Amino acid sequence: MIEVKEVRTPKEQREFLTFPLKLYRSNPNYAPALYMDEKKIFRPDYVYYDTSDAVYFNAYKDGKMAGRISGILQKAANEKNNEKRIRFTRYDVIDDEEVSRALFQAVEDWGRSLGMEEIVGPLGFSDLEREGLLIDGFDKPATFEEQYNAPYYEKHVEALGFQTEVEWVESEVRLKKESMETLDKMSDMVMTRYELHWGEAKNTKEFLAKYQDAFFDLLDRSYDKVYGTVPFTPGMKKMMIDNFNLIINMKYVAVILDKEENPVCFGICFPALGQALRKSGGRLTPAALPRVFYAIKHPKVIDFGLIGVDPAWENRGVSVCMAAGVMHMLEDDEIEHCETNLNLVDNAAIRNLWKRFNSVEHKRRRAYVKKL
Repeated sequence: MIEVKEVRTPKEQREFLTFPLKLYRSNPNYAPALYMDEKKIFRPDYVYYDTSDAVYFNAYKDGKMAGRISGILQKAANEKNNEKRIRFTRYDVIDDEEVSRALFQAVEDWGRSLGMEEIVGPLGFSDLEREGLLIDGFDKPATFEEQYNAPYYEKHVEALGFQTEVEWVESEVRLKKESMETLDKMSDMVMTRYELHWGEAKNTKEFLAKYQDAFFDLLDRSYDKVYGTVPFTPGMKKMMIDNFNLIINMKYVAVILDKEENPVCFGICFPALGQALRKSGGRLTPAALPRVFYAIKHPKVIDFGLIGVDPAWENRGVSVCMAAGVMHMLEDDEIEHCETNLNLVDNAAIRNLWKRFNSVEHKRRRAYVKKL
């Protein structure tokens, strides 16, 4: 017997949060989210609830936890895109299509009760959250920023009538020394021609003091038309700043400024934390903290978190400059490679950027849509 319950009690909240940790306990490629951050979704003052509503469901088969799912009404996204959609996220399930059917039925009924017309996902509250269903690259370690799922999820979702809406690819990027001289020359030409220069900061505090407001303004403009994005709220900005203070290493931050000191392009990489947190299930336990701090200070892999270009500068070659900046990040002897995280398949500019490196597209993700 399959039973689906809306998550309400502390016990049900714990079951919702710990289910994927148990499901993927023996899978070395799974990377848990930070547990203390995930717990915040059940707080009334969660940062996204000023623009969103959400519902959470657990599924039980013969009394045993068998799956979970969340539905999101992202009102800011619907208003921006003139849509009537709900999103699904935090979908995890055993290999049983009937359990998936019951979970999605609960979310779809919730969406219909709100007058919505479509369901789409996996998408979080914003694209700062994990998104996309993994459909290729199951043998590769997941990054801390993105979700891992088993191959059977694709079959379950498509059996319920979902259709592909967009796809993303992820790349593994390594230093290409033979390209460095050419890339540096091209970068220098662009920087000289447009009177650009690299921004400098001794530490994260100084970086934020110098560029915080301009950074978020540029982020909003450069991501405005990107799939799944929503405008930054004050709460989202504060959350990002708190995360920056925790994990940013200034060696892996690049900002290009014009002659008036306005940012025109930025790239931020994060130390890869997925494997450092895997043993603790995403909890910052006394045993996990040394691993996390070591990964921040001495990463073997860096994850590309954000790259943005002012729309007014998109066709002036600044992406070449940013490629040179990333190339020099990978000169660090401790760094083995960079993970790009999600790039839309139709984003030719960014995919061509990675071709300047020794790169391989090794993962693929998909967002689905279905009429309600």
